[in-house]
Amino acid sequence: MVATTEASPESGQRPGKAPKVRAILAGGLVLGIGAAITLAAWNDSEFAKGTFTAGAFNLQGSTDGTAFGENPVTGPATLGFTASPTNLSPGDVVTAPFAVRLDAASSYDATVTVSTTASTGSLAGLTYSLTQSDDFGCTEPVTATLVTAGQTLGTTPGSITFALAQGAGTDPGAPVNLCFRITADAGLVQSQTGTTTWEFAAQSQ
Repeated sequence: MVATTEASPESGQRPGKAPKVRAILAGGLVLGIGAAITLAAWNDSEFAKGTFTAGAFNLQGSTDGTAFGENPVTGPATLGFTASPTNLSPGDVVTAPFAVRLDAASSYDATVTVSTTASTGSLAGLTYSLTQSDDFGCTEPVTATLVTAGQTLGTTPGSITFALAQGAGTDPGAPVNLCFRITADAGLVQSQTGTTTWEFAAQSQ
C-alpha cells in the first residue's frame, strides 16, 4: 500500500494554492504597468487671426476743373461766374462751372446728393438751373439736367443725385462736371444783395 503524504494543519499550506496566488500577483503587476502607459497624451493647438482695415472716402471740389481740394461748410468754394453777378439787371444770365470727384485714396463709389444749405440777403427775381457735361465748362454740351431752369435761387428740389466712381490704382476718380446758370427776371430789386450755398453730400456705396 502506497502511503500518501498530506500537509499537516500546522504547516498552514494547502497543496496547489501557492502557484495560483503568485499568478494573481503577477497579473496585477502587468495591469499596473499597462495603466501607466495609457496615461500618456499628445497636445496640439491651432490659432487663427484676422486683420481689419477700413477703407478711405473723400470728396473734392474744383472751380477750374484742374485744382481739386477741400471746401468745407466753413470755407465753401466761391463760384467764378462768367459775367459779374454784382451788376445784374432783368434778363441777365450768368454761369459758373464746378466739378467734384473722389480722391485717389477713396476705395468706394459714391452717390452725391445736391441740396441748398444756407441763403442770406435777398435773392428775389433770381432763378437757376444745374446741368452736367462730359468736359469742364459751361460752354460744353449738356449731358444731363439735375435742376431744371426756373428753380428759385436758394432752393433745391428733393432727390437731386448723381454718381461718382472711385479711381484706379493711384489715380483719383473721374470728375463730374457741373454748370450753374443764374437768370435774373423782372422780380429783381435794385441794389439787392444775396448769397446762397449748395452742398454736395457724397455717400459711399
